[in-house]
Amino acid sequence: MSGKTFLKAQWSNLVMANYEISPEILKKYLPYKTELDTWNNRCYVSLVGFQFLETKVLGIKFPFHTNFDEVNLRFYVRYKDNGQWKRGVVFIKEIVPKFMITLVANTLYNEKYATHPCKHHIQKTDGELFVKYLWKSKSGWNHIQVSADSGILPIEKGSEEEFITEHYWGYAGFSAQKTNEYQVEHPRWNIHPVKNYHILCNFKELYGDDFAFLKGTQPTSVLLAEGSEVSVFKGQTIV
Repeated sequence: MSGKTFLKAQWSNLVMANYEISPEILKKYLPYKTELDTWNNRCYVSLVGFQFLETKVLGIKFPFHTNFDEVNLRFYVRYKDNGQWKRGVVFIKEIVPKFMITLVANTLYNEKYATHPCKHHIQKTDGELFVKYLWKSKSGWNHIQVSADSGILPIEKGSEEEFITEHYWGYAGFSAQKTNEYQVEHPRWNIHPVKNYHILCNFKELYGDDFAFLKGTQPTSVLLAEGSEVSVFKGQTIV
């Protein structure tokens, strides 16, 4: 663990669309003292939609801010701390429907939160689980959706699924020589086998020119993770 628990919540029904990306695109987004993390010499960026449920900040449930959706675009890094590698994520942008969440996260963690209308559709029928997240930008509604088997399977060791889901640190650049680091703790997740998916996202409008190419790119994989209770710990500064 790393310091005091700042937030506890249930992360549920995590849809993760994973794209291979050139390392050259991501280098300018690297926080100080971190480097790109790879799987089989591949660099990834992931579009992730999920539910925040039963959220507590410093042990308190704030009215109208306990259950909400988040959609983020993230990539994968590592940081060597006293000879040990820590594997983490860096967010290009995190979208939530509540302004106060954006304000707190950006102020305390120097993250890249933005406030947009969000909604979801989740349905379980006849052994199938349907999950869809929608978020609104200037040009209209974006979405990521999957149909999957309602049964769950463990994540295999050494797999791409393990690489995508097993990063337990967050990193955000404060300046050219300062990085905020915080720990995220959760048990190993199970996954629902995905049968099909559909993604409609204006990557250029939401995330900038560097990620515009993703609109016409098929993801390398799409996962649906069951999720679990999650703890986010108070951050510290790397200098």
